[in-house]
Amino acid sequence: MLSFVRRRVVLPLFIICIAGIVLFTGGFIFFADRVTTLEPPDLTRAADGIVVLTGGYSRIEGALDLLKNKRGERLFISGVHPTTNRSQLQRVTGGDATLFECCVDIDRSAMDTVGNAAESVKWAHSNRYKRVIVVTNNYHIPRTMVELRRVSQDIEFIPYPIINTNLRDGDWITRGMVLRVLLVEYIKYIGAEIRSRLPASFAGLAGSVRNSLPSF
Repeated sequence: MLSFVRRRVVLPLFIICIAGIVLFTGGFIFFADRVTTLEPPDLTRAADGIVVLTGGYSRIEGALDLLKNKRGERLFISGVHPTTNRSQLQRVTGGDATLFECCVDIDRSAMDTVGNAAESVKWAHSNRYKRVIVVTNNYHIPRTMVELRRVSQDIEFIPYPIINTNLRDGDWITRGMVLRVLLVEYIKYIGAEIRSRLPASFAGLAGSVRNSLPSF
């Protein structure tokens, strides 16, 4: 009886677990290599607008540079803390006051990437924008694009990665903090992919897993 259980239950479960670990590890290595080798896109052709998601170092500064260089007509900063006003944000980022006044819109309602995507699409639709540059950190690009495309299929989103650390030589695997950030983001990315394929009535179940993970 014991040998039967081992052959029919334990062994298949063991094989499934090993296969799952191999797939997860292989997927993570592919994900990490992909995000650490991302490069800014060719923006010879300007977009209609620019969206930047708050939460990471240098994101807003990078988006303001794009706006200043006329890569888009307006900039939408999504996920600003409710207590932060326009003047404070302008001073902290070192942005041009005139540019802030004329061409920057601020969202204070989004609390996470899902909210960023929803508010960004609303903004793009309200301005009738069809081509939008999306600025965020390189490791955050895949999940951001999944969430944006889940909300809207009629807007062309152009990912613009902010790269704070050069990891193109693959040394991310030896940096503890970087490895942790990439691993957590990979798990969140898997959750976003699953949610994007679920019926709307079930999307909240995957969302609960996402909300239990630390934010970056």
